[in-house]
Parts: sequence; structure tokens; C-alpha cells
Amino acid sequence: MTYAHRAYLAALVALLVALLLVPTSSAQPSRTDRPNIVVIFADDMGYGDIGVYGNPTIQTPHLDRMAAEGMKFTQFYSAASVCTPSRAALLTGRLPVRSGMASDKRRVLFPDSKYGLPHEEVTMAEVLKEQGYATAAVGKWHLGHLPEYLPTQHGFDQYFGIPYSNDMDRVVEGAWQGPFWDPKPEYWNVPLLRDTEEVERPVDQYTITQRYTVEAVDFVREHRNEPFFLYFAHSMPHVPLFASEAFAETSRRGLYGDVIEEIDWSVGQVLDAIREEELAENTLVFFTSDNGPWLIFGTHGGSAGPLRDGKGTTWEGGMREPAIAWWPGHVPASTVSAAVSSTLDLLPTAVEISGATHPMNRMIDGVSLLPVLQDPRAEVREEMPFYRGETLYAYRRGPWKAHFITQRAYLPDSNPIVHDVPELYHLEHDPSERHNIAAEHPDIVEAIRQAAERHRATIQLVPSLLNARIEE
Repeated sequence: MTYAHRAYLAALVALLVALLLVPTSSAQPSRTDRPNIVVIFADDMGYGDIGVYGNPTIQTPHLDRMAAEGMKFTQFYSAASVCTPSRAALLTGRLPVRSGMASDKRRVLFPDSKYGLPHEEVTMAEVLKEQGYATAAVGKWHLGHLPEYLPTQHGFDQYFGIPYSNDMDRVVEGAWQGPFWDPKPEYWNVPLLRDTEEVERPVDQYTITQRYTVEAVDFVREHRNEPFFLYFAHSMPHVPLFASEAFAETSRRGLYGDVIEEIDWSVGQVLDAIREEELAENTLVFFTSDNGPWLIFGTHGGSAGPLRDGKGTTWEGGMREPAIAWWPGHVPASTVSAAVSSTLDLLPTAVEISGATHPMNRMIDGVSLLPVLQDPRAEVREEMPFYRGETLYAYRRGPWKAHFITQRAYLPDSNPIVHDVPELYHLEHDPSERHNIAAEHPDIVEAIRQAAERHRATIQLVPSLLNARIEE
């Protein structure tokens, strides 16, 4: 063999080796290219229920530290003001009117509901599972209690929690609010599930936050050597309120404070596990709530701080939420006071940081928050729609918010009021929505009206899946 032949063969071998070492388009990203994602979701927690958001008597040292080390959002919104549509929006990145998870009649799913989140919807868990993530849901689901709609049918490898709100399946007699003031677990026949199997009924709600936390921490530790997604949705502070023995009668805020302080402890346990497993710089943790406080329950409900009204409404107190992002080495310690953002944005954020692809052939209403997480001065969202059920009630554009319809919630006189001239508020000047300045700014009102019409043109209403009952 001549020198030229040997040189040619050597070059050919080198080329083949190089080609074999080049990753193909279908190869999985490296472990460090796929950061862990943890979403901790409270239930009915108000904007003013955490120390770092101004609560004077509830002690939340772990959430306060999380905010000090991470990013605190001051203009972050849930996509709905009640449970089911809010959770659907978070997991799909889509407004619930697009998935049938909104209704003007039955605003959430109940134990007699026939349907749940459609299988055609693509959840954050399904997106991340395709990227090799281990996935778990812990806590309240409320997107369908029948086996075919539970988390394990929507991309989660495992599930431990209750399938709907902790006040459902009520068995005790008496006035509607009566049992909530001195609650006992047996007053509500709520099941606790592992995957699809019922393991306890009624669930012992005194210990439920503790048990959720053990489950979440175990998941983090068991999957420390692979990318994971944990969706940790607390059952509380939704009424009825229960605190474990370690937290009972310890807060100056009473039982509601006990419950919040136990949730704060739980957040601390999850963050400690992440630190101890040396995963902090490779884990994004996001804490927020599904909607505002349930104000009709008095001291058993929370506080929206300076914001107007609460759960069930499209006023700021119903949908603006506490929100904290924590990712040491990636998210700077800061407060985001300019950027408007939403639970809708969590799925697109997960897509971008994991290297996944967006669900195809569907409208995604969220936008990635990665630019904001990298720079608190960035702004990625100019507009935000505010739906009550299937109806657009209000619309935000920049700092301005117009209310086309206003309505209180859960009260006998809570009838909708349609405004021929929408009410207008400048949310940076007037976050409490006390001063209607529509008469002074007809040009702004008209601009928002046109923006809302452009948004409505993108909506193709599908039949609501919340209204049908099993016996029908």
C-alpha cells in the first residue's frame, strides 16, 4: 500500500470517527442543559399573605429568603380567578376558554363532573417528559377526578394528592359555612390518591401538608441524577383550614396564619433538599397561587393586600398573585416591578430552558419569561386578558386596565354590571382600582377596546366540559 493510500485511509477513518462523535438532531441534551423545574402552587393565597409581600403578622421566613435570593414579581397574574381553569392554564399555557376548562355556569369541576382536561391538550409534564424528564404531581389536581383524567394520563409518572378541592364531597349537615369554622376531616369525604388508587378516605387534612412535603422531597432526592419536573400544588389555604400539631395555634394570624406558615415550612423543606443534593444551580423553582383570597370566609380567608376584591373576580385581588422565581447562579436577586407576567408563561419558559419544542397546531397564550429571569428590566408581555368563565370581563394593555363587565363573587347581589363605557384604571398609579378615569382618557379606552377585539378574534370557543354531570 502506497503512502498516498495509507494517508487516504487514515483521513477516511478520522472523518468517520468525527461523524460518529457529532450529536444528531434527535440526541438528548446533556443533563446540565436540562435544568430541573419545580412549580409550587398554593390554593387561594392572596397577594398580601406573605411577609415579603407586606403581611404584618404571618411569618414566612423561607419564602422571604427565596425572594431575597431570587426574583420577586409584583405584577404576576393567574389566568383565572377560580381553581379548575387556573390550573388548566398553568399546565397548558393556554387560556381555559380554548380547552373547554371554563364555564359561565359551573365554574370548576365537581365530584359529579363527567369530564376533565382533554387529552388533546398538551401539558408541561408531557412536553418535559419527551425531553427525558422524570415527572411528578403532588397535591390538588382539580382537572378531572375520573381515572382517565388524572395526572398519570397527562404526562406525570406519579401522583399523590386529592383529585379536587378539599371542601368537596361534604357529608355534614348544617348551614353552608357552618362546618368551616370548626372543621373536622370527616366532614368532607375527600379521597387521597396514589396514582389512580384511593389510599385514604376521608383524607386526614391535619397531616396533608406534611405528607405532601415528604412526597415532594422524596421525589427530588430519588431523581437527583436525572432532570425532573415537580408540580407541587398545595390543597390550602383553601377552606377548610387544617394545620398539623407542629403548627397549630402558633401564628399571630390565627388558624389561617398557621396554615400559611406550614406551607412556608414546606417550601423550605423542598429548597433545603435541592441545596443538600447540590442541585440549586440546576433547578428553577417557581412559587405562586392559583387565584386570590376567598374573602367571604373572613378570618379563614386571606388578604389581597392593597388590591381590590378577591377570588372569583377579575379585579386585581382575584388574579394578581404573589410570585417568586429562584434559580441560584441564573436568576439575579431582584424585584420585577415593570414586567407583566402570568401562569400562562410557565409552559413556554419550561420549553425554552429545557430545549423542548412548543406543542404544535394550537394557540399558545403564554410567552417565555426567560428574558425577565435573566434581566428584571426586560418586558415580554404587554397585554393580559381577564376572563370570568367563558366571558372576557377586562383587558390590560401596558399600565392601563379596562373593565367591560364587573361583578362581585359569592354574594347574593353579585350580578354582572355591563359598562357601556368601560371603567379604566392606571394600575401603576392606582393598583387598588379605586379611581375610574375613563372620562379623562377616551383614547386609551378605545385603544384597549380595539386590542380586546383583536384578542377575541383569536378565540374559537369550544363547548365547556365543566357543565356535564356523570348521571346525565
